[in-house]
Amino acid sequence: IVFIHGVGLDHKMWTPQINYFKKYSTITYDLLGHGKTPFRKEEIKMKDYVEQLLSIIEFLNVEKINLVGFSIGSLIALDFASDFQKKLNSLILIATTYKRTEKQRQEVIDRVNLAKLNKPISKLALKRWFTDEYIEKNPKIYDEFMNILTKKPEDQKNFIKAYELFAQYKDDIKKIKKINTRTLVMTGSIDPGSTPEMSKNLSSDLKNSQYIEINKGKHLCSIECSDDVNINIEKFITNDPN
Repeated sequence: IVFIHGVGLDHKMWTPQINYFKKYSTITYDLLGHGKTPFRKEEIKMKDYVEQLLSIIEFLNVEKINLVGFSIGSLIALDFASDFQKKLNSLILIATTYKRTEKQRQEVIDRVNLAKLNKPISKLALKRWFTDEYIEKNPKIYDEFMNILTKKPEDQKNFIKAYELFAQYKDDIKKIKKINTRTLVMTGSIDPGSTPEMSKNLSSDLKNSQYIEINKGKHLCSIECSDDVNINIEKFITNDPN
């Protein structure tokens, strides 16, 4: 199982999944310009992320994977799937944006512009990602994510490059409709950015897809509602109807 994290985060966001899937072979990694992976070009493109994933699985001699993406990680997973379906056993997409309205896109662009001005956006992000109750009960998780989101100047530049790509990304609906891979589309029922409506639309456009809504989950339901998310992933990749 290969996990792709979201913008501004790193591989550590998948800790609840790595702990749960101990009997499986799992791969987590830091996207270009995130965590410990450097990136020095002026602009990042989706192709760069797809090539990074391809190089990792080829280097490790992995023939087929179950690919799990979160947020921009889901967009990378979709792009990868459209070009390399033969390398996939299954595709799991969590909290994916799809067919955004201009208003929805503009909200993300506005946040990118705030980040460019070095305005604090981390606290607002965490309010979108977790419920207030979860933050109150889990101050350590809150502090961990605040720490990840507080960037050094070079890391901040790379974060903005990735965030801009995410904000401006246009869905290639024709390519998506050609994907045959078994796909599970999941999102939190109260995710304000990657809404249930978006995920339902994506699932209906994919040929071989099912949709699951995580009750009371926000954007990072993979952490806050990790039990539900993990059980659904495992059922899906093992093709267990129960």
